[in-house]
Amino acid sequence: MAIKVLPVSGEQTELLDAVIALGDRYTKYLGLLTPPAYRKHAEDGGLLVAVDDEEVVGYALFGLPKRNLYVRLAHLCVAEEHRAKGVARRLIETIRERHAHRLGIRAKCRRDYGLSDMWTALGFVPNGESLGRGKDKETLDTWWLDLGHEDLFTEAQSDALLVVTVDHSVFAGLRGAGAERAVEESRALEAGWLADLIELAFTPQLLHEVRDIEDREERNHQRAGLAELRSLSPGPAAVSARLAELVAAAQKELPHVPLDSRQRARLRYVAETSCAGLQVLVTRDLGLAALADIAWAVARVKVVSPAVVTLHVDELRQAQVYRPADLMGTAFSAEEVAPGSEGELVAFFDQAGADSGSAFEERLRALFSDGVLWRRELLRDGEGRPVALYVWAMDGRTLNVAFLRTASHPLEETLARQLLFMLKRLGRGREAEVVRIADPYVSRAAISAAGADGFTEDEAGFAALLVDVCASAETVSEKAGEIATRLGRGTPRLEAGESPEIASVVERVWWPAKLINSALPTFIAPIKPLWSSELFDVPAMLVPRDDVLGISREHVYYRSSGHRGETVPARILWYVSEGTSGRQGKMVIGCSRLDEVLVDDPDTLFSRFEHLGVYGRAEVRATADASGKVMALRFSDTEIFPVQVTHSRLTTLAKGLGLRWVPPMSLSKTSNALFQAVYEEGHRKT
Repeated sequence: MAIKVLPVSGEQTELLDAVIALGDRYTKYLGLLTPPAYRKHAEDGGLLVAVDDEEVVGYALFGLPKRNLYVRLAHLCVAEEHRAKGVARRLIETIRERHAHRLGIRAKCRRDYGLSDMWTALGFVPNGESLGRGKDKETLDTWWLDLGHEDLFTEAQSDALLVVTVDHSVFAGLRGAGAERAVEESRALEAGWLADLIELAFTPQLLHEVRDIEDREERNHQRAGLAELRSLSPGPAAVSARLAELVAAAQKELPHVPLDSRQRARLRYVAETSCAGLQVLVTRDLGLAALADIAWAVARVKVVSPAVVTLHVDELRQAQVYRPADLMGTAFSAEEVAPGSEGELVAFFDQAGADSGSAFEERLRALFSDGVLWRRELLRDGEGRPVALYVWAMDGRTLNVAFLRTASHPLEETLARQLLFMLKRLGRGREAEVVRIADPYVSRAAISAAGADGFTEDEAGFAALLVDVCASAETVSEKAGEIATRLGRGTPRLEAGESPEIASVVERVWWPAKLINSALPTFIAPIKPLWSSELFDVPAMLVPRDDVLGISREHVYYRSSGHRGETVPARILWYVSEGTSGRQGKMVIGCSRLDEVLVDDPDTLFSRFEHLGVYGRAEVRATADASGKVMALRFSDTEIFPVQVTHSRLTTLAKGLGLRWVPPMSLSKTSNALFQAVYEEGHRKT
């Protein structure tokens, strides 16, 4: 079957007559339309005909309103004997191609015709209804096909910490429908204290479920509430592809659950949430909750209850905007900005006002030829799009950063955090004592993250101290004071026995400083090579990761729940526990800052921290001990030692301190003196 779709003009009387004859066959559904009306639509460019071997098998009659930028579809008609052959789809696709500048296509159809599956298959969504003008005042559904143009709100950034999608089970509760408990749980999301924290959004699948409500009064009551939520319209092609992945996974993992229309609707919520760029879907539907593992594994969508959102909004926010696992692969690449390519970056990194357009391009180009050895570094994502730009040069003991920009991207906040820590590591490797960011138009994401890393602002920009001393609090304090004096700043005076809280903050903002005689404890954690490779790329994986992005700022490690005196904050030394001495095991490979220790059931911890770890749900469950509980260690800012400290060397270091080295079988506390010896050995240069 070779269907051709052609425009019909007012002079093509034979085609017009065939179209009118076909329309007259279905006046029961289309209504009576006079021949002059058909001819007027044709003269205005609003008539397409589908022809198969010179036979008219279908047509689309539509208007092109001058005051509204949409296509008003009046008739979509296919001869009964030619249905289910894709004729209607070809007609709609041709309208899209010929009128792509329009916002969308709108159609009205009697509800009692039962054609919702057809409209849905063509990509339309129900977004309203009205009463017909006939004697029976029939209900007309309004169907809308978005043509993908941005409107005033498409790119509007939410002021809330977290944007989540809701399914109909939650939305109905928000509108007061359902049992009292369901309504209370749903309406908890609208509590006043959450107003600045959470924004609720909906995807097209919710429109379909509201449309399917039988009671007209309740249907309109719920539809009126849609205006209070953010509307999302993910691309249909992307949603279809993601839905196919989810369906395949559901058939494999849940073969006993029938893949009926209800199950597909649940999976569509997940697909639409994923393709809209969000990561949290809120539901009270137990059937959808049962798909949580599949939703996360395939689409990286967390399916949670309203209670989880209200209790853990901060963790969910971190899950959505800070996803270090996404930076651990090889999708992101680093390169230097090639001379002459500066113009390509304007659209991604320029700022409004004095730094826009050519001003940005000229300033970036000037740094290639001003006599200073500036390194202009660019990061691209897996699709080749520029996502971060930083330009740096050494000036004595200062690492100067002339540009620090991040582009709009789902991982922008993660990239900003990574870049700040990477600049500190870069400075340390070149024996810098200060990192100074002199870019007057630093990305907002970088400014937001800078304070936690010890960057403070003055008239010249932002600066942070690099205090590369592992010693007593007094020695660290003295060195920091010397550096700060050169900047015209003061620093607090530290003393022996500083509390763990103060010592941990100092070690973060003056990184890589280590206070040995503080009350900050040190633990040593055994880790198998498999998980060490996943978390730290040590031992190296078969496909090495980019070392610029290989170490994330924050992770979680799981172990059995038995306490070994763990307290936070603290330090952790990582001991690869298996294999022979050398590359494959029995060595300390680095250290981290321990930020949190939690004991709970495996599913609860996995739900909170899955975005920070490399364990899957099954591995977390397998870690549980006889109590059924698991311990989660949340840690950050891992340093991988340039020199791995082997078992034999550990034995020697411990003996020199009058200690006996015994490889740990579980998380164990160790002395700060041994930490200092191991840390200095790990950074030994000779």
